Amino acid sequence: MSRHLSLSALSEISSICLSKIRLIATDMDGTLTRRGKFTPALLQALEDLAAADIKVLIVTGRSAGWVSGLSSLMPVAGAIAENGGLYFPPGNQKPVVLTLIPDLAQHRQHLAMTFENLQTKFPQIQESTDNCFRITDWTFDVADLREDELQTLDNLCQQMGWGFTYSNVQCHIKPQGQDKAVGLLQVLREYLPQYSSEQIVTVGDSPNDESLFDRRYFPVSVGVANVLEYVNQLKYHPAYITTAAEGEGFCELSSYILKSLHISS
Repeated sequence: MSRHLSLSALSEISSICLSKIRLIATDMDGTLTRRGKFTPALLQALEDLAAADIKVLIVTGRSAGWVSGLSSLMPVAGAIAENGGLYFPPGNQKPVVLTLIPDLAQHRQHLAMTFENLQTKFPQIQESTDNCFRITDWTFDVADLREDELQTLDNLCQQMGWGFTYSNVQCHIKPQGQDKAVGLLQVLREYLPQYSSEQIVTVGDSPNDESLFDRRYFPVSVGVANVLEYVNQLKYHPAYITTAAEGEGFCELSSYILKSLHISS
């Protein structure tokens, strides 16, 4: 199997296609960050996009508590947290729970029991430090888990009636059917209906971003270069890939979009 599969270089994308983009729905860790940090170049790119009226919506696996503070400080048009579990509108509006959970307290108890069951088979896994700030899912550090161990964890979660995914940072036990694409599509339908599919580009780097690469819903998708580490594990692949990795790859995409606007004007 070719390592690059169906991926095309970002430089091959049409400037006409990019000139239509009005919303960037992007992952955060490993996509906006560089070695776990935001860089001055990234913050400048976000400011430049905002000045050009290109909205940026964060779609992350990070916790509700973590995203609540961050999204209000960054120049973004809101954020989706917990892999599609919650939506934080721009400003300081109350978050919207996207996954139907009748009893949140009971839901957390069931997640805790599921994690304890996983620990009996994988005693080395440790609850993530931000897990106490979560509402819809439960996380533990991905640490040094091998690909076959991650697959076993996925199978065990499915057997117990839960979904499972992971990023370069964390593993997530989540409600079945909850993922980034489902959450994003709901937010687009209910809160951002003005954007058509050709005006949206989705961006990511990890297995928990896989649904954002589903071309049935998001025909224009981009993986930053570090997605190649996982490409053979993904069912859906980004349509294009940047030359640079992590936040520098996002800045590369931002530059292409902004240049396309100047070309078309």
